[in-house]
Amino acid sequence: MDRFERVNTQVLGISVDSKDCLAAWAENLGGVTYPLLSDFWPHGEVAQKFGVLRSDGKSERALFVIDKLGIIRYVDVHDIDDQPDNEVLFRELAAIEGVPVPQEIIPSAPAKPTVPAQPDAAQGPALVMYCTDWCPGCRRARVYLKENNITFREVNIARDRAAAAQVRNWTGGYETTPTFDINGSIVVTFDVDKINKLLGIKA
Repeated sequence: MDRFERVNTQVLGISVDSKDCLAAWAENLGGVTYPLLSDFWPHGEVAQKFGVLRSDGKSERALFVIDKLGIIRYVDVHDIDDQPDNEVLFRELAAIEGVPVPQEIIPSAPAKPTVPAQPDAAQGPALVMYCTDWCPGCRRARVYLKENNITFREVNIARDRAAAAQVRNWTGGYETTPTFDINGSIVVTFDVDKINKLLGIKA
């Protein structure tokens, strides 16, 4: 857990299983070094609030990074057999806290992402997408925009906190992604119909 301490992070494990089940699981592992919380009763109440409670009463396997203000800054929902990407997780944690990334996790410096150029006014409407690396809607939006040859610029609000503040201003206090600025018109979430209308694209 030393690596998490170096990025000022407290790890909590939470499960819809009972306390006895969690205790047996931890004992089987030879003990764990972080707190385990039971979301057994009222069953799945916390999981439901975070949107990961399934209809069968089980929860998705998910990671949530919550900052000191109680704002969710990172989400990774993945298959039970998949191992979360530690490199991405520690980069996000370090970026939030403004501290170095543990080098034993990430030995080399990250490659800078390629940011599409801002279009000229003569080329058509300017579109800026405010996003994060983990947002599923952002991934769908990228695919849609590229498939339709729509030039756009990305701003990652997990890294650009001024941009995150702007998004909160537009959305009533939430860091909702994707959020689009199309020539000054704001579209919150990936709403294809609204985006097409503002871009003058006929469905």
